[in-house]
Amino acid sequence: MKNEFVLAFNEVIEEKGLPKDVVIDALQAALASAYRRHVNASNAQRVDAIIDSETGKVTIYAEKEVVDSVEDERTEVALMDAVKVDEEAAIGSMVVVETTPKNFGRVAAQTARQVIQQRIREAERDAQFNHFGKQVGEIISGLVQAVNAQGVTLGLEMKAEGSMPRTQMIPGERFRVHDRVRALLLEVKPTPRGPQIILSRAHRNFLRRLLENEVPEIYHGMVEIRSIAREPGQRSKVAVAALQAGVDPVGACVGIRGVRIQAIVRELNDEKIDVIEWSADPSVYIAKALSPARVSGVFLNDAAKGAKTATVVVPEDQLSLAIGRDGQNARLAAKLTAWRIDIKSLPEAASDARDKLLQDPEFVELSGHEADVLPQVEAILAKKAEGRPVTPEEYYLLTQFVDRVERGVIRQRKDEEQVEDERVVQARESIPAAAFEIPLEKFDVSDRVYAVISETGLQTVGDLMLQMKLDPDSIWKLSGMGPKAMQELQTSLDRLEAQLAPAEVEALPEEVAAVEALPAEEPVQVTPVVAEAKVEIEVPLEEVTAPEVEPVVVEEPEIEEAVAMEAVAAPAGEGAEEEEPSTFDQLFALRPDVLTYETSDEEDLEDEDDKKKKKKKKKFVEMEFDPDRNAMVVKKKRKRGGEWDETSWEA
Repeated sequence: MKNEFVLAFNEVIEEKGLPKDVVIDALQAALASAYRRHVNASNAQRVDAIIDSETGKVTIYAEKEVVDSVEDERTEVALMDAVKVDEEAAIGSMVVVETTPKNFGRVAAQTARQVIQQRIREAERDAQFNHFGKQVGEIISGLVQAVNAQGVTLGLEMKAEGSMPRTQMIPGERFRVHDRVRALLLEVKPTPRGPQIILSRAHRNFLRRLLENEVPEIYHGMVEIRSIAREPGQRSKVAVAALQAGVDPVGACVGIRGVRIQAIVRELNDEKIDVIEWSADPSVYIAKALSPARVSGVFLNDAAKGAKTATVVVPEDQLSLAIGRDGQNARLAAKLTAWRIDIKSLPEAASDARDKLLQDPEFVELSGHEADVLPQVEAILAKKAEGRPVTPEEYYLLTQFVDRVERGVIRQRKDEEQVEDERVVQARESIPAAAFEIPLEKFDVSDRVYAVISETGLQTVGDLMLQMKLDPDSIWKLSGMGPKAMQELQTSLDRLEAQLAPAEVEALPEEVAAVEALPAEEPVQVTPVVAEAKVEIEVPLEEVTAPEVEPVVVEEPEIEEAVAMEAVAAPAGEGAEEEEPSTFDQLFALRPDVLTYETSDEEDLEDEDDKKKKKKKKKFVEMEFDPDRNAMVVKKKRKRGGEWDETSWEA
């Protein structure tokens, strides 16, 4: 037969619902504490209590010092007794020996009673906290133990208690003692008196868990709950989406003849639930979220400051239904979609669109396109204001008018955003990439300027450069930023940008590079057209001798807006400024074997404030053979500042 200890031990385990090891550890710690009190032992001394789970016998082991003559039995042990425990024991060493006092069981029971109860209570609280901490967010059930003005107290498993405050209860619910209640485990808090368990029936996740328990498609992952908006006890909206082809998400949640959704409605004290299908298109999603109202059009404004705004146009007879009692339907739709919803009737929306076209500068471009429709719209609105009937065709005209105006503004705003984005990209590309890797605190400016620009929240010097290029006024407006500080900041940014800019490499002109790539044996003839008249001089180099070559001089008389070479005149109204040697001149210098020369002094006119034409200057082009160089030489003369300047190069 089992002894009394084993029976009592098993009764404690069953009553407290604790593991056997936890209770054993608590008892052993309590008995060790009782021994210390019994013999007045030091806390520094090691004391262990061992309980035999079969017989209930208690054995105490204590650490003592080995000595020749024992003076204090609490801390000392004789050598001959220590050798029985440890053969290697020596004088001065420490050994653990049995020191169970006589009649310790009864004495320990009286002394350790409070300690044992405390340890078991702590172990019970830890077990409760760990158990319910794993169930946060799940539905649990309990019996009503007490109902008061602050809320309801429920008795849970493991002898735990949960509290459901009035704010977490569904309005209108009434509970009685011993009622079985299901609730969401909202939170578990550790306290000195045990875990504090907060329950809720008003949280939206309570509805989510009910749907998961009632609808198998949601539980198995074929249908997903995307969003829930709930006003407990009154109305809820649930957006669901199918993750598997061929599954109707709304039908799966409602069930045959609504049996699934009706079970949830009864659990929530007859709360109305609207189940809608989620859509990736915000316009379609918002229109469905306003059900059961019928929507004529949804117009999104992503560029609005603050929350995203959607303007919803509904027929006149659907306005009250779309708004709902005390704005409940519109409020739930806004929570469900995370959009700010502005609901307007069709005549109101048409009147607003007309006023925008006539008064708002942003709608100037659209007002020109709608000039023909505006009189008809005004006539329909006047008829509506007088209370006269409006035909369906006229309602359709108003609907199309509002749609064109709203969507035209949306397109215009998107174009402006695209232009702004391109401006930001161009400004960012003009900044060296290394600047975005330099922290702002390492920027070489005075402490006063750094203290000011640090308030912008920018992280790197590149961000500061980008802000200066896009909106320098935002830096000007900072407190403490004056003209001197702004000049110092701009100077430091310019210096840093110059240091980080890559070195420029001069590239060979494409025309010269192309000519250099040509074979030297083939003659090259360049004949640009000049006012439908050409002057060509082609003389092979091998046929030219010094005595036979006469200098060729082409003099251009000074005439207004004309270019002349011998009898060739340029079209009127064209002029040219002084220029460097042309591409042909460079080509001529590279290929002396062929002398083909055409000259054109046509240049594009520069626009000036006074809109006056510049006059042509005299210019001489001369070619002659230089016997010292054994080559043809081309010379140009220009009159600069009243003096003749001669430029020549070897052909």
